[in-house]
Amino acid sequence: MSGGKVWVVTGASRGIGASIARVASESGDRVALIARGESVLTLADELGADAMGVQCDVADPESVSAAMDAVIARFGRVDTLVNNAGVHRGGKVKRLADDAWQEVLQVNLTGAMNMARAALAHMEEGSAIINIGAVVGFRGFPGDAAYASSKAGLSGLTKALAIELAPKAITANLVIPGLVLTEMTSGLTEASLEAMNKQIPMRRFAEEREIAEVVYWVSQSRYMTGACVPVDGGLLSSFGVT
Repeated sequence: MSGGKVWVVTGASRGIGASIARVASESGDRVALIARGESVLTLADELGADAMGVQCDVADPESVSAAMDAVIARFGRVDTLVNNAGVHRGGKVKRLADDAWQEVLQVNLTGAMNMARAALAHMEEGSAIINIGAVVGFRGFPGDAAYASSKAGLSGLTKALAIELAPKAITANLVIPGLVLTEMTSGLTEASLEAMNKQIPMRRFAEEREIAEVVYWVSQSRYMTGACVPVDGGLLSSFGVT
């Protein structure tokens, strides 16, 4: 078996999650890519022998348990858990369907809790949990009640984990990406994208790899825990959020 740390990355079939998996793999680490769709298996094959793909619904504790069993059978432990899996269901409060609200919370927030619970049994001193937040979790946007609530909750979960796990020297931090042009944002109109771009002090959207490289750096920090780390081109600062 090869050396390097063992990463578990959820939502790893595309976008930011896939980029995080690539950066970890390129750094000589072993990576378990977690996602619901079959495409995660293909991406894992592309990354080579030190990567594995596992189909898993993070909102389902039994599916999470089975996925973690597979990771441990292959790699023996977990050093870094990245909770990146997420869904977005828009709609202003009066029109937001109950099942859409529940789905977003179950995947984005409960899914992170499910993964943390499963991984912690296999994490030792020096391990790290990194949750992927969102600007909307700190600054409201109309029509984003479900997504904003899930990401704000993820911030609270991160801080609670940081305090609980500090005696074990396991860190928990939140990385907050700015707007990245991924499949999740593909439904936005050109006018919406232009308006959002104008709000970003650096006047451009983030690249997936720029987020992934910060996630990798955060995973290596041994004294930082409970922190919120924006990678957003100054967007939160422009809203007066610290």
